[in-house]
Amino acid sequence: MVEKKAVSSKKRKPTGKKNGNRKSGNKKSGNSFQGQTIKYIAGAAVIVVLAVILIFSVKGCGIAGKTPEKVVKNLIKSYVEGKEKNSRKCYGVKKANEELQTEIEASIQYFAAHKPKKVEIVSCDTIYKDGKNAYVYITYNLLLEDGQSYPCISTYMTKQNKKGKYYVLMPSKITDDMKKTAASKYAEFMNTDPYKNYVTAYETFTKKNPGYEEKLATKLSS
Repeated sequence: MVEKKAVSSKKRKPTGKKNGNRKSGNKKSGNSFQGQTIKYIAGAAVIVVLAVILIFSVKGCGIAGKTPEKVVKNLIKSYVEGKEKNSRKCYGVKKANEELQTEIEASIQYFAAHKPKKVEIVSCDTIYKDGKNAYVYITYNLLLEDGQSYPCISTYMTKQNKKGKYYVLMPSKITDDMKKTAASKYAEFMNTDPYKNYVTAYETFTKKNPGYEEKLATKLSS
């Protein structure tokens, strides 16, 4: 059993009917119409630009979460999608140290070995909080190529920064006291329904797929 702890916008073109039956004495009216048309076009262009900016700003943010659960979900999705840069953002760093880089690469490699089509989050919540620190569990399914779901569970220690956003703590930032408390709280968590449901799902999968873990281990070691 593997447990890992640690807008859309539509362009609206301005339309207008040509006034071909007007006489030449109506030039002023024509110029006014053209001016209004130009204003409409310019206004529409501004709206489109603003919409594009909004789209990218929404996509760009959201790696660090307003809640500890959000950033943990983002981290798992980044791992499964093989997005190393986004994974680092979840940890609140642009450049990872050697230990964190090893952690990220190993996690991406592990999920890639399953060849999942996508990830489905089952449940995610905080096990306990201590000041700005929050210990979070997440259970999720890797949707495999053959249509089956491989159950997973992970836990992460998160921390709230001065701006109120949460990041996953790097392994080197987790103290021995944090580890002891987390171990105690995790033991209590094992008596909850989310954990029991994970165990049941995992056992069901392994019975249907004997030797899956061994094959996975071979992939990872080669």
